[in-house]
Amino acid sequence: MMEKVNIEEKFSLFNDYWSPKIAGEINDFQVKFVKLKDEFIWHMHEQEDEMFLIVKGKLLIKFRDKDVWLEEGEFLIIPKGVEHKPVAQEEVHALLFEPKTTLNTGNQTSEKTRTNLQSL
Repeated sequence: MMEKVNIEEKFSLFNDYWSPKIAGEINDFQVKFVKLKDEFIWHMHEQEDEMFLIVKGKLLIKFRDKDVWLEEGEFLIIPKGVEHKPVAQEEVHALLFEPKTTLNTGNQTSEKTRTNLQSL
């Protein structure tokens, strides 16, 4: 079924951080909305590329050899196998586009690991 999605409205439906919500599916990919604040963990995705699109706020993505700042309206694709650590000094709203098999903490398990994602 085709339905338009209002991004701001969907972000108003939840308040938890680092817990992606499924907003849609495209073939074997999911569109996920996530709110971020503070530091995540160092991790990588061994089989999947990952895309961060910043809807609101400013996100720092740390890599072992450099840092990349993403601002509203910008996105970054992180290739599989690249270790990274997202950091949000203030609340950030991000859209993720990634394969359905992508675990938010990649090759790591922590209290921030989410296995059963809620649909919006």
